[in-house]
Amino acid sequence: MTDKQLTKKWTKVAENVLLGRQIIKVEYMEQEECDVYGWHKRPITFFLDNGTRVIAQCDDEGNDGGVLTCLTSETEEVLPVL
Repeated sequence: MTDKQLTKKWTKVAENVLLGRQIIKVEYMEQEECDVYGWHKRPITFFLDNGTRVIAQCDDEGNDGGVLTCLTSETEEVLPVL
């Protein structure tokens, strides 16, 4: 699979999960839940209107919590891990 095909495939997956959804709740993951995952950092997590939960991870293997960077044309806000 070429890089372009791979990008197209995963863009479609992301669109199916996220596009048109509404964020209904935002919170930091509780320490007890991080302990279950074996994580040392508490990431931001948010819930969508269809029940989907999105968790910031440091990599695709889920080795630890990660940050979200929120960009606009005027600002850059990094939501840190705790």
